[in-house]
Amino acid sequence: MFNDFRLAAGRPVYIQVRDYLKGLILKGALQSEQKLPSTRELGELLGVSRNSVISAYTLLEEEGFIYAQAGRGSYVASDASLPGPAADAEPWRMDWKERMSRQARQAVELDHMKRGLRAEKGTISFTSIAPDEQLFDLENVKRAFLDRMAMEGRVLLNYGYAKGYKPLMDYLLNYMESKGVDLQGKDILITNGFTEGLDIVLSALHRESGGAVICENPTHYTAIKNLKLHGFEITGIPMDPDGIDLERLEEALAERAYDCAYLVPSYHNPTGIVTSAEKRLALLRLFSRYRIPVIEDGFNEELRYSGSHVAPLIAMAGTGNSVVYLGSFSKVLFPGIRVGWVLADRALIDSLESVKRARSIHTSTLDQSLLFQYLQNGNLEKYLKKARMEYKRKYEWTKTCCERYIPFSRLSGSGGLHLFIEFPEDFDTWKLLEACSEQGVIFTPGDMFYTDGRGRNTMRIGFSRVSDEDIGTGIRLIGETAAKMMGN
Repeated sequence: MFNDFRLAAGRPVYIQVRDYLKGLILKGALQSEQKLPSTRELGELLGVSRNSVISAYTLLEEEGFIYAQAGRGSYVASDASLPGPAADAEPWRMDWKERMSRQARQAVELDHMKRGLRAEKGTISFTSIAPDEQLFDLENVKRAFLDRMAMEGRVLLNYGYAKGYKPLMDYLLNYMESKGVDLQGKDILITNGFTEGLDIVLSALHRESGGAVICENPTHYTAIKNLKLHGFEITGIPMDPDGIDLERLEEALAERAYDCAYLVPSYHNPTGIVTSAEKRLALLRLFSRYRIPVIEDGFNEELRYSGSHVAPLIAMAGTGNSVVYLGSFSKVLFPGIRVGWVLADRALIDSLESVKRARSIHTSTLDQSLLFQYLQNGNLEKYLKKARMEYKRKYEWTKTCCERYIPFSRLSGSGGLHLFIEFPEDFDTWKLLEACSEQGVIFTPGDMFYTDGRGRNTMRIGFSRVSDEDIGTGIRLIGETAAKMMGN
């Protein structure tokens, strides 16, 4: 006994000794009332100092695993080890897959991340549209953390409010007002990123039309998953170069009733299309006529590289209250800080706050306060200037490479962190992916973004975390492989 103890670097020795002895007790290797070696003896057996063993014994005694008798030593406490199964007892093993709900099974079926290609070391991967961590502003993040902890550290480590951390709420309200939003009658709820915000909104919507939603086609895959998991029937409308096809949209609205619309008007995921100002106004008029609320995904709004600023739908709606805006800095700042927000009519936010409280109590106050202090210190504008410059350079280089090497039918993307490519209708990007992955390059086939099973002739190229050299090499390989498959 005691000959299998191994020290791990970077962890206090006495904690490792405590955990090792606790494991022996729980497994029954050390029995109830068994006398333990003296601290000096065990230190020699384990190759650690006596003081480390003394500290470990102290912790074990505080936790009720051992007890000490003056002048006699330390003993394993009665009933400290786990009881073994009765001799005649058959361990009961449940088939959990058989007990999963319909929603859980559907979540597994829709989980492309779990079944997707894994990037081996050295693979050029265009699958991610996360920000490049090399741009992260670590020094100012550290400063913001220390500033806030010095001001109210103990408060931040306690429970917070379901609605959010008030300094951050006030900052974001001003931020949205600076985008042209009329805040009259509106309020804000802080969430654990965009996904929780969408989940909460969908769960709160009354389904007068049986759970029908209308959206762009293709659209954000995370939204598709959430809509399906909530039981919504999705109708996707094709996109023009300046946004959703209005004629097809109006035809669909005239055919049946819908409970809501979901739209990504700026740097749309996956196409990168920016809906024009004229089309945004037309959309608002249409949905107003048919009395359909709009969930607006503010995805990537800040990553504009060219052209005029286009106001979000919620700003164009003025004092109207039919637009629910979902915001997040995840694609701009730091996705590891799980903070998003819902801006909507005050009555809706009041209900969403109660749903949020029942679901997750509140978003991490520590995360919220860190983000607030970082923003309050004036870092967003400086960081955005640097990020836009770098991403614009990568965007232009990626676009140039695609135009040079890939035999596409259509290339779209006006900003953000990705481009979208369409090939002729009979082309299969899954076969292209299979051929490219064997050569060390992967990307995201586009059919997962479509609401109707189409899109096998499309692909998304995420460039944010790929080096210039790899962008050139990878896209050239994709283009050459595609050309061979097309017989060119």
